[in-house]
Amino acid sequence: MKYDILLDTKGLNCPLPLLRLKQQLQKSGQGDVIKIVATDPAAHLDIGVFIDKSDHEMLLHERDDDLQYFYIKVSQ
Repeated sequence: MKYDILLDTKGLNCPLPLLRLKQQLQKSGQGDVIKIVATDPAAHLDIGVFIDKSDHEMLLHERDDDLQYFYIKVSQ
């Protein structure tokens, strides 16, 4: 999947992946797609709940062993 911004949060634990995402969202433009790479096993919970309660769109969430990939479309 194509993306505009890569946010590497490998090695960071809750709540840091979500905080980094929030910081990136403030700097991103409408329609940008952010790819987040995370190793935190709970990242899907934190990021998923946040996206569900926001106007942003989760395009895809994938797992590959210990890595999780999120593709989020910015809707500011």
